[in-house]
Amino acid sequence: MPSFKDVYAVLPVSDHAAAVAWYEQWLGRRPDTEPMEGVAEWRITGNAGIQVAHDPETAGKSTVVLVVEDIEETVGDLAEQGVECGPIQDFGFVKLTEIVDPAGNKVTFVWENPSPE
Repeated sequence: MPSFKDVYAVLPVSDHAAAVAWYEQWLGRRPDTEPMEGVAEWRITGNAGIQVAHDPETAGKSTVVLVVEDIEETVGDLAEQGVECGPIQDFGFVKLTEIVDPAGNKVTFVWENPSPE
């Protein structure tokens, strides 16, 4: 088995500049790196990140799932950044909400209940 070092969720977009501005808004910072034209990367946690890549042919067809410590706090933090989430869905063992980037890619935030009933 290969020895993995990093994991990036790739979100293809048609308007790279608009997507970068949108991700900067809710992440609260510029990309951590822009390794080549049309690609921007943010480290989200540990060795995991989001990569926004200019690829109009596949834009808007991806989803990334981010597990969070507190779903209500996440929704509140996003609202403060001017990013509106969908309703929080409560399934007992998990709660989730999502946002959609300008290309149509979904970013789903999930809170896992440590003691589901």
